[in-house]
Amino acid sequence: MNSTLSESLIFLPGASGNVTVWQQVSDGLCHPGRREFITWPGFGGVPPEPGVHGMDDLVARVVNAITGPTDILAQSMGGTIAIRAALEKPGLVRHLVLSVTSGGIDLASLGAADWRPWYRDAFPSLPDWFVTERVDLTDRLQELPMPVLLLWGDADPISPVAVGKRLAELIPRSELVIVPGGTHDLVVERSADVIPPIQTLLAS
Repeated sequence: MNSTLSESLIFLPGASGNVTVWQQVSDGLCHPGRREFITWPGFGGVPPEPGVHGMDDLVARVVNAITGPTDILAQSMGGTIAIRAALEKPGLVRHLVLSVTSGGIDLASLGAADWRPWYRDAFPSLPDWFVTERVDLTDRLQELPMPVLLLWGDADPISPVAVGKRLAELIPRSELVIVPGGTHDLVVERSADVIPPIQTLLAS
């Protein structure tokens, strides 16, 4: 394996828990690293686990998976978990790819639609803490030492471009890529557009 590349790529889904959201991107990347697609207990048809009671437990699951030089690619809610994991193991997380995430900042002030109520109504089996838990990482984003790629679509009401621009201001080594017409399903619908910048980042 090329010693400049990370040993593993960890892919994190959003609130849907759909791990296949990153499959096309993973298949399109030229990278020798081991792929790991992490699931969320209680989400996306994955059975709940007694020891998982909140976001802290999901973060711990990701942190435990980081055992060597790692790149993390995260979608939506998974982006907040990725950031928290990277803050815990900054020496091992070499790159972050964050797609249409809240990033742990206030979305309402940036024009984002509140999707949680209707999502909770549509999926009543989701854990209660999923819609009630909030975390503010605004003051900690400057601590991220690794290069961060921010992927956004300009047709996403859930996490509009203003969110990506704000994260780009707060994260020191970040680059924002905006895909025209991209929605909240950006990495699935526009994988051909996001693979090249991801490839460039992971090779840096």
